[in-house]
Amino acid sequence: MSTGKRIVIVSPAHPLRGGIANLAEALGATFQKEGHRVDIVSFSLQYPARLFPGKTQYSSDPAPENLRIHAWINSINPFNWMLTAYKIRAIKPDVVIIRYWLPFMGPCLGTLARLVRLGRSTPVVALTDNVIPHEKRVGDALFTRWFLSACQAFVAMTASVMDDIRTFVQPHHQRVVPHPVYDIFGPPLEKATARRQLGLDDGRPWLLFFGFIRHYKGLDLLLQALSDPRLNERGVCLYIAGECYEKRAEYDALIARASLQERVRWDDRFIPSGEVAALFGAADLVVQPYRTATQSGVTQIAYHFGRPMLVTRVGGLPEMVEHGVVGYVVEPTPEAIARAIDDFYAEGREAAFSEAAGRAKERFSWHALTQALLEVAHEAEGPGQVR
Repeated sequence: MSTGKRIVIVSPAHPLRGGIANLAEALGATFQKEGHRVDIVSFSLQYPARLFPGKTQYSSDPAPENLRIHAWINSINPFNWMLTAYKIRAIKPDVVIIRYWLPFMGPCLGTLARLVRLGRSTPVVALTDNVIPHEKRVGDALFTRWFLSACQAFVAMTASVMDDIRTFVQPHHQRVVPHPVYDIFGPPLEKATARRQLGLDDGRPWLLFFGFIRHYKGLDLLLQALSDPRLNERGVCLYIAGECYEKRAEYDALIARASLQERVRWDDRFIPSGEVAALFGAADLVVQPYRTATQSGVTQIAYHFGRPMLVTRVGGLPEMVEHGVVGYVVEPTPEAIARAIDDFYAEGREAAFSEAAGRAKERFSWHALTQALLEVAHEAEGPGQVR
């Protein structure tokens, strides 16, 4: 396939924060390294303030270098969607890639996809995350179908998400490519150095829970597991690094009831990129006790830093973590989580899991994702019918 494509990525990006923005920026940078011209079309208004559960939607990190990011989209203004489509059409893209992660965005992104393509053969590729959301609301299915039916090709990062897409549309042009490893957080740190930076007791076992907190992330399951007598006897500690998107009091009460105050440290905020390396470097084991999941950027950060992982057997997580090789895949129950953590320390599995994680990350390349996106776009080229 020839190089030098003009590519538009429709996605949150700096100064908006979070994993979706991180992926869009890393994807755009990879396309540019491969010789393509990239514009990222982001949001002037992503969520109305009253609908956003966190403290701020914006990052304190510096803007990525050498990326053209346009804050054009107002997610709730249909007149803006028409104006944004006009601006994208003026770029004359060869390919338009639209990130989809939430049904709330369905009306905006679905309309944008139709207007961008109207009267043209430019393929629109959906790069999807949560086709079926973790927290369901009225209208989800209608909004998601509106978006998916406007696209000509589909790339998902787990097979389970592609299965979800098939419940709405029958994709003729599709690829499943694993979520690439995040390599944007700097090199790994030695454990002693990382713990010294964080002020942690280097002689104690430390687990890491990383990312924002919602019910589906299962932090309560992990806290219940931490109260298991086996882990209490070992003195296993937990570092929670992430902003709480719901009532923290319920988690604090759980910590108090189980007398875990001395074994839990919680940094309740969005973690800047420059602090991520220390958090993963300090951890013996990265734990994702999710009740539901699609894929996870946290596992890909753990792969970058060569950290063992524990994930639950939900969604696409078992596709990303090989049980018994780089970590554990367990049922989403406190008992199963506690049993695996106890096995990790009792059998001294950290070194073997870490080495395997370092080798396994080679299969999660950014080039594989860019090639898949271009391949399905090429297959979908042509006038077709916008539904």
